[in-house]
Amino acid sequence: MTQITSEISNQVQVIRFNRPEKMNALTRDMYADLAKLLSEAAGDFAVRAVVISSVGDHFTAGNDIMDFMSNPPTSEDSTVAAFLSAILNFPKPLIASVKGNAVGVGTTLLLHCDVVVASETAAFSMPFTSLGLVPEAGSSLLFPALVGYQRAAKIFMTGEVFGAQYAREIGLVAEVATDSDAEAIAIADKIAAQPPTAIINTKALMKASKHDAVEAVMRAEFQLFAMALESEEFADAAMRFMAKKGK
Repeated sequence: MTQITSEISNQVQVIRFNRPEKMNALTRDMYADLAKLLSEAAGDFAVRAVVISSVGDHFTAGNDIMDFMSNPPTSEDSTVAAFLSAILNFPKPLIASVKGNAVGVGTTLLLHCDVVVASETAAFSMPFTSLGLVPEAGSSLLFPALVGYQRAAKIFMTGEVFGAQYAREIGLVAEVATDSDAEAIAIADKIAAQPPTAIINTKALMKASKHDAVEAVMRAEFQLFAMALESEEFADAAMRFMAKKGK
């Protein structure tokens, strides 16, 4: 798991994206590792909270386009589907530390976190339509519910980038900190010190009203996303993206 690292200290597990040379773009293998680690943490009594962070200057550039084009994750038993299920159903507190770019799933996964801390350098974007795709990870339901329909529509339909202060204003992040890792781990330590059953039950109660709806939306999103990955729109947009990146 060299591209995904994990360590446990004081009952807090810190999982980091570790592919800084590619701005932590996620591959199918990285999704598999993330799903495995979250599933193991869910059943590990030694873990009371999990922090998702990154190595380098960026959280993640989103999905590795070349990896996805070479073998599109279109089946519901794919590693991407396994990760989405693991993060939706994760029963323990999930804290994220975001710095630099958080593109695509780098933003949508935050909607499943209980507390998000952003660095002042954080830059969020969900450019799915720009790539001929649709939102994923339940974001088509969760993001409008969080920020309002019009704000969500503008961000989804333009693919625009927004910063940490605006992310806090709309409720995507709880805090903006100079050192997001230190702050996220400090919050996780505080939560880990609380009675664990009370914490798990509190999260379950807070998530209960939307869980089944989010699960159904995620399934519909996945089907449309899979179809879009095989479309000419995606192929053309991906090629333009790669050509622009190569300049």
